[in-house]
Amino acid sequence: MQRRASPMARATKSRDKEHTTVEETHQDFRFFVSYSGVKLPLNLVNPIAAEALSNRNTFIRAYFDGAGMLTGFDKVVYGEVELAHRYEYHHNGTLKSAKITMLDEDAVVLSFDEAGVQIACT
Repeated sequence: MQRRASPMARATKSRDKEHTTVEETHQDFRFFVSYSGVKLPLNLVNPIAAEALSNRNTFIRAYFDGAGMLTGFDKVVYGEVELAHRYEYHHNGTLKSAKITMLDEDAVVLSFDEAGVQIACT
């Protein structure tokens, strides 16, 4: 696992203010090839080592809290963040909110009750 010292994380942080909150909280991050499923939070698949990133044009940079919960990810394509998810959880571990941002679009925030049922979309 790595901490926020990655040059890729710093580049995203300086280029895109919307994606700074995760890095600033000193959360762990890992890299993945892709994700599967449609249920939130998405299931990240095929972990890859940071050293392998130089051979990839597309990868997922995922953020985890101290308990190992996925708090968000960025889909990086040719150095640009094309898709970003940020997650918050209820005290019982169910998803509380998901903020989804796609390149050049306004963010969408989905809210869920403690049973995991969607209650709002803004």
